[in-house]
Amino acid sequence: MLHKTIIFSVGLLTLANCSAQKEAKTSTKTSVSQTKDKELKPMNADGEIIYFKEGENKFLKEFQMNVTFSGITEDSRCPTDVNCIWAGVAVASVQVMGTTTRPMNLSLATMDNTGRNYSKSAAFNGYTISLAEVTPYPNSKDGTRALAGNYKIGITIKKTGEKPTTR
Repeated sequence: MLHKTIIFSVGLLTLANCSAQKEAKTSTKTSVSQTKDKELKPMNADGEIIYFKEGENKFLKEFQMNVTFSGITEDSRCPTDVNCIWAGVAVASVQVMGTTTRPMNLSLATMDNTGRNYSKSAAFNGYTISLAEVTPYPNSKDGTRALAGNYKIGITIKKTGEKPTTR
């Protein structure tokens, strides 16, 4: 009798978890569709800014690539209401994959600094992918920990004259 109760409890918890995941997916889809018109600019021209929320994945048909904004790996930007010696940098982890290539992880920074190994752009499959913006900006009250999971980035993709990389 005890083993039947345990099996029933595990099954009930599994079903409850599945329904919670379905609710989270549908709420994410509706929020993306509501903000789609406000935030996203046309993606059919080279150089247009394409916006991503943290964890968001998009297939960009005109570039034949899948882009995923994994998250911010570093955010040392100076808070808005503080005077700093160094402006700081935010580094976004972006995974790109072409239709005929393997996935490649790119670390795109808000500034170029070869001494610290920061790069604002990276080449992939005949395109240059650049970080255009990272929002929100940290403030001294909340810091960067409060921003975790709420980051949004804007990237630009431009065709380069080089042969495509097949990584």
